[in-house]
Amino acid sequence: MKKEISLIAFSLFTATSAIAGTQSESQGVIADSHLNLLFRNAYINRDYHNGMQDKAEWGQAVIATFQSGYTQGPVGFGVDGIAQYAVRLDGGRGRSGAGGIDFFKQGNNGGRAKSDLAKFGSTVKMRVSNTVLSYGNQRPALPILNADSSRLLFESYTGTMLTSNEIAGLEINAGYFTDEQRKSDDRHNSGLKSLSFGGASYQFNDRFSGAAYASDVKDVLNKQYLGMSVQQPLSSNQQLNLDFNGYHSRLDSDYARKLDTGRSNIIWSLAASYIWDIQTFKLAYQQSSGSTGYHYGGYRNGGGVGDGGNTIWLANSYWSDFNGEDERSWQASYGLDFSGLGLPGLSWTTAYVRGDNIKTAETSNGKEHEWFNQIQYQVQQGPAKDLKLKLRYSVLRVSSNASDYNVGGNEIRAFVEYPLSAF
Repeated sequence: MKKEISLIAFSLFTATSAIAGTQSESQGVIADSHLNLLFRNAYINRDYHNGMQDKAEWGQAVIATFQSGYTQGPVGFGVDGIAQYAVRLDGGRGRSGAGGIDFFKQGNNGGRAKSDLAKFGSTVKMRVSNTVLSYGNQRPALPILNADSSRLLFESYTGTMLTSNEIAGLEINAGYFTDEQRKSDDRHNSGLKSLSFGGASYQFNDRFSGAAYASDVKDVLNKQYLGMSVQQPLSSNQQLNLDFNGYHSRLDSDYARKLDTGRSNIIWSLAASYIWDIQTFKLAYQQSSGSTGYHYGGYRNGGGVGDGGNTIWLANSYWSDFNGEDERSWQASYGLDFSGLGLPGLSWTTAYVRGDNIKTAETSNGKEHEWFNQIQYQVQQGPAKDLKLKLRYSVLRVSSNASDYNVGGNEIRAFVEYPLSAF
């Protein structure tokens, strides 16, 4: 899922990082080093309902991430690394190649997908006080540049990034990237010229946080983001959360001309979640306006934006993103944490989203609706502790007059993940 990310959790994470990551507390490159392994078995199947060839891919991956500490002293230096390897278990000629799956890239002639894939990357970093400057292969997780980690292997970018946590609760990020490596390939030829960005998130207090960011993808678009989150406890086991996320985008004139669309878009969502003990009830509204829909992700050499497959921090983003031109959508969602019923680690979420008012070449009132279900279990103890099993089923239907905007069908996703900490 291209999941909505809570700004509360995001800001708490950055504040924690600021406290734990000061240069004055450095114990050295080796003493503070960590090596983590992730074993991931992933399967996605899409049964389209418009005569298109059904798509499915299945693969096994192992991802090793190394994070060094920093040398001691006023200025610390370190190095990080990542190694990714995947084997294709299914999804050969005719079934692979769906842009939304993208486990293994097909050959340039549209032929058979890669049978296996190996990728490597490294990053050098320097830290002064609570500020880190890094260069190399990186995976930013920001609302205007969010590298996709929700498929088999990770998407990544090459370039420079600055992250500063000098003020408690405030995180400032800025960067310049000149390369995007797609999830499904080991090459660095996705067509990105450059992407620059900057912004900040701030935890005002225990209940309120906000973030503002801007980015520019050369010859494609510029984008601004504003997000706010409020957390209001109502009693010992009840809480109300409000989350606002919004983007303003303006496409480059040549890029818009190639897509045969307008240049401007504003899209926003407001979600209200009522948490009552082990249950979560959510209502959300999302609105897109302007002369085009909201554009994000994809690869430049395939006509996409190139700013990361998870760069859509909006409430109504499941299989469909409900991001068409002038589209408005409503969501009702229910979540259940089974820990309160004696089954810790087990959770279930279901959501129904309905969109209308979609503008296409055929109509000004295209429609779509999606029913989303996901059940997840994480082993709590024993030799398989932290093993996670996730099963998702989505039903998406799109009106025939909006077929040039989106494609409907049924989708199944099954993921098994096992993280290990080597040291």
